[in-house]
Order: sequence, then structure tokens, then C-alpha cells
Amino acid sequence: MASFLRAKQSGVATDLSAGLLPGSFNPDELARYGINSQVSCLAYDPIQSLLAVGTSPSTFSPRGKIYVFGRDRVHRILQPPNPSGGVSYRQLAFVNHSLVSLDSNNEVALWDLETCTQTSKYSYVKVSSLVTDPALDWAFVGSASSSGDVQVYDLDRARPVPFRLGNLAKEVYPREMIGDRAGVAAMAIHPRDIGKLAVGYAGGVVGVYSFKMGGVQRWYEPPPTGGMMIMRGKVKLTNVVWHPSGTFLMGGYENGVMVFWDVKEGRVVGVRDVYGSLDDLEGDKRDRVPLGRVKWACKGNNPDDTGLVVQGGWDKGEQQSGKRGISFLDLGPTPVYATSSWEVLGGYVKGRGERVVMEMPPGAEVVDYVLIPRQSPYFDGAQDPLAVMAMLSSGELITMSFPSGWAISPTNMLHPSLSFVHPFVQRIGVASVGRERWLGMVEMRSQGEAILKGGKGGNTRRKMVDVRNVILVAHADSTVRIWDVGFADEVENSGQLQVDVARAVGRFEDVSVSEVHMAEGTGEFAAGTKTGEVVVYKWGVNKFHGRDATTALDPKPGGLTDISTRAEPSLKEGLQPFVLYEMAQGPISALCVSDVGFIAVGSEGGHFSIIDLRGPSVIYTSPVTEFITQEKKSFSLKKSSSSHNKLEFPTAISFGVMTLEGDSYSSICCFVGTNLGHIATFRLLPSGQSYTAKPAGFIKTSADRVISLSPINSETGSPATATGQSVAGLRSNVQTPGVLVAVTQSEIRIFKPSTNKGASKSFDDQLCDSARVIHPPNLPPSVVCLFGDRTTRAYSIPSLKEVGRASLSMLDPSRTLSCVISKTGELIAWNGPSEIAVMPVYGSGKGLPVSTDSLISPERTLPPRPTISNLQWISGTQYVSPTDLDLLIGGEGRPPSKRVVRAEEVERATAGGGGYGGSSSQQQQEGWGDYLVRQVNERAEKLSFVDDAMMKLQEASSGWAEDVNKTVKEQKRGLLLGGLKKSFF
Repeated sequence: MASFLRAKQSGVATDLSAGLLPGSFNPDELARYGINSQVSCLAYDPIQSLLAVGTSPSTFSPRGKIYVFGRDRVHRILQPPNPSGGVSYRQLAFVNHSLVSLDSNNEVALWDLETCTQTSKYSYVKVSSLVTDPALDWAFVGSASSSGDVQVYDLDRARPVPFRLGNLAKEVYPREMIGDRAGVAAMAIHPRDIGKLAVGYAGGVVGVYSFKMGGVQRWYEPPPTGGMMIMRGKVKLTNVVWHPSGTFLMGGYENGVMVFWDVKEGRVVGVRDVYGSLDDLEGDKRDRVPLGRVKWACKGNNPDDTGLVVQGGWDKGEQQSGKRGISFLDLGPTPVYATSSWEVLGGYVKGRGERVVMEMPPGAEVVDYVLIPRQSPYFDGAQDPLAVMAMLSSGELITMSFPSGWAISPTNMLHPSLSFVHPFVQRIGVASVGRERWLGMVEMRSQGEAILKGGKGGNTRRKMVDVRNVILVAHADSTVRIWDVGFADEVENSGQLQVDVARAVGRFEDVSVSEVHMAEGTGEFAAGTKTGEVVVYKWGVNKFHGRDATTALDPKPGGLTDISTRAEPSLKEGLQPFVLYEMAQGPISALCVSDVGFIAVGSEGGHFSIIDLRGPSVIYTSPVTEFITQEKKSFSLKKSSSSHNKLEFPTAISFGVMTLEGDSYSSICCFVGTNLGHIATFRLLPSGQSYTAKPAGFIKTSADRVISLSPINSETGSPATATGQSVAGLRSNVQTPGVLVAVTQSEIRIFKPSTNKGASKSFDDQLCDSARVIHPPNLPPSVVCLFGDRTTRAYSIPSLKEVGRASLSMLDPSRTLSCVISKTGELIAWNGPSEIAVMPVYGSGKGLPVSTDSLISPERTLPPRPTISNLQWISGTQYVSPTDLDLLIGGEGRPPSKRVVRAEEVERATAGGGGYGGSSSQQQQEGWGDYLVRQVNERAEKLSFVDDAMMKLQEASSGWAEDVNKTVKEQKRGLLLGGLKKSFF
């Protein structure tokens, strides 16, 4: 009966929601964007061009996750099959086609990137250092316990091996190697000789272990003079870093001091910090931040032109000056070791170039960083870096060019999920833009080399509807990024649009975006700030492309300013700044951009304005109290006084075309809802070359915030919004019968504007946080609401009968007010501080689908590892190949690794299947045991060939030597006889 009465009171004669079945309201989880908790570690693979991001546990994710991102929208999420709570990932490393992870439980896990599954795991004790190499099948695990041992994990066989290095330093430095100083602090593999591993102990000493010799080749310790006397045994070691050519070894210490040794002689060639040389160690009184990650980078393809990338180590007095972040110490070309004096070598490591500081945002510190090399995965990922990505203490990421330190925008460079922490998101909105319009909105922007180019998108369905749900994401740095969230279908335009609100406003401080809105038909966009400005953008070509034409503009409080000169120099075509409206009445609280050239703005200062973009001009501005008259005194004086003491301001705005109550014609209308439950209606009428706006009346709903205003056609249920087509029909007196569906925190109301009360339904148990009339494809319209108890409900029109309800326990209860609903029925809600879920409410209740994207591109192969130079080989350095190292660590009984077998298969395929082993068909039938025997026989045969050649060379050499001796004797005899003949004859 109540539903029948509401239908009569609303003025809607037919059931517009007919056909909605009770079980049809069943939300799916279509997709997620963002990072579920704080980022804890990073890793980059230049071969496959992938970025891995590890996270720590949070309220919304009991265990950390690993995200792997590729180009465009390619991504996969790695989770263990049997997760346990409270685990944070500490370190990630790409090796071959796998990912190695180390978590807070000291568990080393191996992940297959082709299947995106965990293949193995093993728990160690107090892991302090995990070292891998792209060309090796071994992971070296250093322990921080008092044992100080180094264990090895076989990445190819996915298991630990018996090979182990005990605490090597205890035999040489027994006094220093006690307690926590006995543990391994850092390790590093020689960049050119894989047979050498530098092991640094917390006590301060570093030893280079030779796998060929089976022991420590040389020990390196800091200089025991002056202020450095406390170094060994008291100031802990934090870093061990090789020079790219292996000429020098650097040890970084907790007090911010870096010591450089000559590897061949073991001599200290220099001591410095990030500021320069520390020749006067006794006078060093600087209080420094402990050193974090340090990498020895080399420029381009020249490993001898180097520099140090240093995290931390700066003076604590610089904490307030802003001159802190990541330091690049340009060392320049490496001197020729064979011809350089100790003074020259010392001058090199102490630095001749300047210190470049990659500064961080105010109040943030660098926790860790990863270099983005262009091609090579070697030299500890520090050869020819393109950029550096830093992880901040705030949980955000920042990407900078290397070595200049200029900020790189993640727009169209990184996956949209990464942009949620690059930096954090403050506000989101959604617009259902027509497919044709969105396909034409591809911005042309000058950008550098792409960072992520790997992976391949999985198979997706064809486009579902002719509209695209475009999300508007406002970030903390005052940039807004606009992109298609999709329908789990083919995203034809996967690019992102970007606008810089701070640049358009004309200042880069105290700019925070409070409201965003986009016209669904024209693509015009507006952003409102907390300081009371509104920036309007239009699609177009930047006539100032390539140059900064920004000029100082005089402020115009309450007026419009042309800001086209404030376009971004790098943007050739895209959303260009058009006008700036300085409302100056407090934060912008409501904003609506229509498809017919009008923009309505409301502020928390209680003002409301309408802008006609045809001028452009402000055609109406007034305080809310002027067009909403004071209602009669209530019988409850307490209720009346409490509502009147509040400042009233707009909270929801919408434009429509309909016939208002008592009119015989349709007109353009603007509907405004306030925080105190008033809904006012404006008529927009032509006046010369522009329009005028006049109040047409208002109604009073419940005494709480108006959340949503949706004009609909009362006969068909279709949207009655102001579009170009509906406005064009006004000239021929086409009438649109319409009603307004208004949702407040406590009720839904359907009425015919502007003064008819209509019908309403109250929410007795919960407050509504977000609502909208939706029009799903092939389904009738309904009202969808999201409540503070994380439930969503649907109501029919006009009876306002509950069609269905669903609980969404994955949502963040503190951010339901910030959730939005699209016109096509997708709920875009926060399920964490930096992650959103896209959920169509009329679905089948399915959970989040697993991504079908592939990460590995087989055609991307690993280049040969750099090796020792000819001079080093002549001087006696023994070359150790990866196969030799496999034999030294894994023993003779270990079968060839998958990497070796794969490489040999490729080699045989390239050679046409020939070789010592016979035909290719015969090789395909043999097992690994026969294969190993055949390989041993071939190696013995080749060694016999080499032995025969050496014997022949020895015989030829001895014969040549005998011939030379014979010739010399004959010459001596001839000379002697010739002298005697001259004497006697």
C-alpha cells in the first residue's frame, strides 16, 4: 500500500523499474586499482621491462602482496597458496624468468613469472642480506646472527644446497666478531668475476671470498687512525659495493662514512662522505644520517665513467633545509690503474664532480630506491640508469630522471594502480563518457623513454556498452588524472589524461583539489580547490607548445580570468586550461559541468554561482540564504534553532531539461541541494547572446545533507539531463515531462520541481553516504545507495520499494563518503587507503577475477655477463664461468640447469640440430642422464683435442728452440774461424 501511495504522490504514472527481479541485485567485483597497503620494497627487471612492488600487511590486507606491472594495464598479483598473517616483503629480485622474495619472517620464496605461482620457499635465521645475479642460478643468503654464515639457495632446483660459508672473519678478527657484530651486514658479487663474493660483516671488515681458491683472497678494513679508530668493531658496516670494473671496493658505515679500498693491494685509497673528502678524520664532528642503499653507477656503455648513488649520509642539520634525499656523486672517468699513482686514485674516489641532490617532497624521507637501467641488468642494476624510483616514508612513490632529479609524472608511464601512491589520492569522481568522444580524447604529450614495456595483455571481451566509465582522480600534488576503468572488456583507449591544477591556478603551494566533474557529452572538465578557485578545461591544441608562456595575471575575486597561457609546455593536444573563476568563498563544495555550456559552483562559504562558458561570464551569483527563504518556525524550538545556527551551503548540483510544475513549456533547469536538506530550482532562459538564471522555488526535505540529484523523464525513465539534443528541442516546443529523484542522508524523495513535495522513503537504520539513479544496459532504472554500514541497496522508481541489498565487507568503512556510483551502475568504492574496487551492482556475485596477462616475453633474452679484461687475465686472474660456478657450488652430481639446457637448445636449433651428439631426433629421445654423459664425453673429447694441440705446440716450440741454438753455434764457429784465417793468412 505504501508503494502504491508513493507512486501516486510522485507524479509518475508507470512503474519505471518494472522487470527488475529480486535476485538480480548481486554486486560483482570487476576490478581493483591501487595498492592495498604501504609499499615496502621495489625491484626492476630491464630485460623483461617489469616492475615488482612488495607491500606490508595492513588492516585491509593481513599479509603483504607482490604486484608485478608491465606496459599499459598489464599486471599480476602474487600471493602464496597458504598465506599467514603479518608478513611484510623486505626484498625482491628478478632472476631469469623468476622472482625471488625475502619477507619479514626470513623466508626466501621463489615465484615463477610464467605461471605467477610460488614454486618453493625456505626459512632461514635472521637474514640480513640476499644477493642474486641475473646470470646465476644461485641466491646467497647472509645471516645477521652470531654465526655469521652465508648459505646458498639453488634457484633452478628450488631448494637449499649443502654449500655454506661459515664466519670467515672470526679466524682473523676474533675480538671484533662477537655478538651482533659477527653477523653478515652486506654482500656483493664481483661485477665481472662471478667467482668472487665480497662479504661485509657488521664489525666493519670486508673479505673477498674466491670460490676457485676456496677461501678469502684478501681482507679489507678501515683505517685505524684518528676518528676512524672506533670504526672497526664499533661503528657497524651497512654497505659493500664494487666499482663497475672491480678495481675498487667501497664499504659504507653507519656513521655516513665511505671507505674505498684498492682491490688488488688491499690499501685504503680514500675516505669520504656525501659532501667530499674526509682527510682530517680527527676533526670530523659531523652528525650524519646512517647510510642506506648505495649503488656504484656507470654512464652509458662505459663502465669506467662512474658515480655513486647514495641514500642517506647527509648531515642531520639539513633535515629542515630540504637539501636531503638521494645524492649522486659524480666521480667521472676512472684513472688507468696500471699507470696511476696512489694520489690520482685517491683523488678519483674522493670525487672531482659536484654532488647532485634529488630532493624529496617536504616532510618526506627516502626509505629505499631502485634504479631503472635502460637495458643491462648487470652492474647491480646500475648501468646507464634512465630514472630512479624512490619509496618515501609517507608510503608514496616518486620517480625522478637520472641524474638531474627532475620529477617524472607516472601518467602513461606506469600502471594506473601505481599512480594511487604516486602521490596519494584525495578525491575521485566518475563520468560515463560516450565511446566515440573518449576514443578521440588521446592527449599528445612530450615524454621521455618508456619505463615499463614488458608483458602482454590477456584476452578480454569485446566492448560491452557504448559509454565508457571514466574516473577522475585528484592527487595530493594537485594533478588530476583521467582514465577508463573499463567493464572487464577491451579498453580501446587505455591512455591517461592529466591536468595540472596548481599550474593553472598560478601557484604551487597550498593547492588542494576538493571537487572534480566532467561533462559526459562534451568532455569539458572543471576542478575546484579548497581555497575557492574553479579551473575550467577544454579539449584543444596548445598554441604555446614547447615554451613556457606563463605570465603574471592580476587576481579577480568573483570574476573570470583567461588562463590559456598557463598550458603545460609539454602538452601538445589535450585538456587545456580555459578560464579561472576565483569564487573566494571558502572550499568548493559542489561542482557540475553541463553538456550545454553551463557550470554551477557551490562553496562552503554559502555561495552559489552559475557560469555561461559562451562568454564566458558569470550569469548568477548569490548567497544560498537569498534564494532559500527562512521556513516557518517549527513547533520544536530546539530543532529550529539547531538548524538555523548552521551555515548552509550547496552539496549537490545537477542540470536538466524538463517542464516545471505549473509551466506549459520545458526549460533548462539547475537543481541545487544543500547541507540542510533544501532543494532549489533555477530556470535558465535566453537573454540576448547569453542566458539569465532565475530562482523558481525550493522545497525542504529532511534536515540533513543532500547527496544526489537525478532528473529523469517521468514517462520513459531515461535521464532528463541537459544535453545538446534536449536543448535543441526547446526551439520546437518539445516538452519533457520530468521528475527529480533526490537522495539525502536519511531519505529518498521523488517530486516534480519546484515546490511539489512528492513522495519519500526514509532510511531508519543507517545514513546514506552515496547514491544515484542508474541506467544499466538492458535494464530499467533504479536508485542505488551506499550506506555507512557497508551495505548497498537498490530501490524501484517510483514506488521506492527495496529491490535488493548486499553487504560489501571488503570496503573501507571510513571512506564510504568518498565513494561514487556511475550512471551505468558501477559502484567505485574504497577498499583501502590507496585502493578502489569497481563493482557492477547488477551482476552474479562473482569475486575478483584473476588476471590473464602474461609477464614473460620469450624473445627478450639475457645478454652475456661482463667478464674480466685481457689485462686482468694476463696478470693471473682466473676466469670462472657460470658453468664452473655451478660445479663449485652444486657439485659434480648436479644436472645442468634449465637455463643452460634452454640456452643449448637454442644454440642447437640455430645450428640446425648438428653437433657432437648426433642428430636432433636422437637428442630429443635421450634423458637427462644420457644427456649428462654425452656432455661429459664431448667435454673430454674437446679437452683431448686441446691437449693434442698443446703437445704439438710444445714439440714445435722445442724444435724451433733447437734450430735456433744450432744456428747460433754455427754463427759463433764461423766468426771464430774467420778471425783465425785473417790472423794466419
